[in-house]
Amino acid sequence: MSSPSLYHQSDTRIQSELRIIEKSKKNPNHFAPLYKQYHENIFRYIMKRVDDVEAAYDITSNVFVKALTNIHKYEFRGVPFSSWLFRIAKSELYQSFRDKKARRTVSIDKVIVADLFEEFEESINEERKEKLMEALRLINEKDLALIELRYFERRCYREIGEIISVTENNAKVKTFRALQRLKKVYNK
Repeated sequence: MSSPSLYHQSDTRIQSELRIIEKSKKNPNHFAPLYKQYHENIFRYIMKRVDDVEAAYDITSNVFVKALTNIHKYEFRGVPFSSWLFRIAKSELYQSFRDKKARRTVSIDKVIVADLFEEFEESINEERKEKLMEALRLINEKDLALIELRYFERRCYREIGEIISVTENNAKVKTFRALQRLKKVYNK
């Protein structure tokens, strides 16, 4: 699992990143440090959802090509640059699913399952874990994305809002409602 410090960056680090972004807007050759910093994380984000290495590499490449060609449109909104990249990645994933009529995969580990079961106020066992996996497969894509961002990737609501293009408060509400719908499917 990625370290929370990736998502919760210091002001110094964000300011340093902004300088690189401004340089990249003038000269694409300055984009390399951003690519090096975020490529692996974007790839892992995509890989967890497509479960196909080649497709994940292709989609990741598309993300960075779009980011580089649209860097001039980037506007700082108080969250790390990675939020913008993850929003592009989400869009590219959905496009890939539409193009291939593919079904996304859900990849979770024991620690994440424990955190999610905490929300359900239940203890973990194999039967419940299987029941949760089935419930995750049955909920809609938007709810699944919100649950993944909040509970699997441990993103703050502000970043979730940035990624899905809503306010922080709206991200909280949408995530809460997605969790309620997951609980309803789980308890059937």
